[in-house]
Amino acid sequence: MPRRSYDQYCAVARALDAVGDRWTLLIVRELLGGPRRYTDLHADLPGVSTDMLASRLKDMERDGLVTRRRLAPPGAAFVYALTARGRALLPALTALADWGAPALGERRPTDALRAHWFAVPLMARLARYFTDGTEIIDIALDEGEFHVVLSGDGSAVGDDPDGGPGYADGPAEHPDIRLRMDTATCADIAYDRLSLARGIESGRIAVTSPEGSGGRQRRKRTTTA
Repeated sequence: MPRRSYDQYCAVARALDAVGDRWTLLIVRELLGGPRRYTDLHADLPGVSTDMLASRLKDMERDGLVTRRRLAPPGAAFVYALTARGRALLPALTALADWGAPALGERRPTDALRAHWFAVPLMARLARYFTDGTEIIDIALDEGEFHVVLSGDGSAVGDDPDGGPGYADGPAEHPDIRLRMDTATCADIAYDRLSLARGIESGRIAVTSPEGSGGRQRRKRTTTA
C-alpha cells in the first residue's frame, strides 16, 4: 500500500505521517518495555486484529521506528524492538498520558488493563521522588508486576545502547526497592491525584528493600554542570 502523507511542510504533520495511525503509539508503549515477540504484542494489545498489528509493524519498520530480528537458539523466534528513533517517542507518550489523565474516571467494565500500562506516566513521578540514586524500582499490583528504570545504562530494559529511562514486565533481577500498592493507588500516583510521599505516609504504598534493610549497592547517578 502506498504511504499516506499529509504532504505538509510541518514537523507535526511529518510526525503524524509516521505515528498518527491507530495502534502505532500503543505498539511503541509496549516496545518501550524491551523487545517483544509478535504473539506477546498481540496479547498485550487487546482489540487489535492480527492483520492490523502486522500492517502497523511493517509500517514502523519502514519508517525506522522498529527493527525485527531472530533470537539466538534455543529461542529462535523473531522479536520486534524499538530503534533509537522509536525510543525517542517516550517524552511524547508521557505528555499524552498527562493530557489524557483527566479523561480517566472509574474503570469501565469493558476496560482492559495490564499493570505495565502505568509505567510510562509513573517514571517521571518516581524520578521526582527518588533523588538518592535509586534507579531500578519494582512495582507490584494485583494485576501483575513490572519494574521501572529511572536512569543508568539501559541494560535492564532490553537492548537500548543509549541507556536512559524505561520499563520491563516482571520483577527486576536486582531492584533497588520494591513498591506494593493496589491499582487505584497506582492510578492516583501516575496521574497526579496522590503524591508518592503521601501514598507512602498513609500506608497505601508498602515500601520494601529486596535484600534487607540496606538493599543492594545503589549506583549513583552522574550529572554534568
